[in-house]
Amino acid sequence: MAQVHDSMMSPKIEDLLGKVNSRFTLVTLGSMRARQINSYFGQLADGLGANVPPQVTSVARKPLSIAFEEIAADKIVAVPLEGDGAGDEGAESASAASSE
Repeated sequence: MAQVHDSMMSPKIEDLLGKVNSRFTLVTLGSMRARQINSYFGQLADGLGANVPPQVTSVARKPLSIAFEEIAADKIVAVPLEGDGAGDEGAESASAASSE
């Protein structure tokens, strides 16, 4: 008998969309944080430490997967920019939660 497989993406897209107000926000927030994570891993050899390290323990090796796991764990939240004039549909900014 055929078994139902989990989705290929973990965390599931439905769970991620429940954390933000739109798909655009999810893509923007995830890509901004993935770039920060990638920069963090790139600078480890230099000993700079300018970027925030990943906020979740993950077996994923890809920065975007780690970023999505952070969003699902409520470690990263979307903050509307002040004075954008577009209300809730305006541009969003990534904000890392405080280190624990």
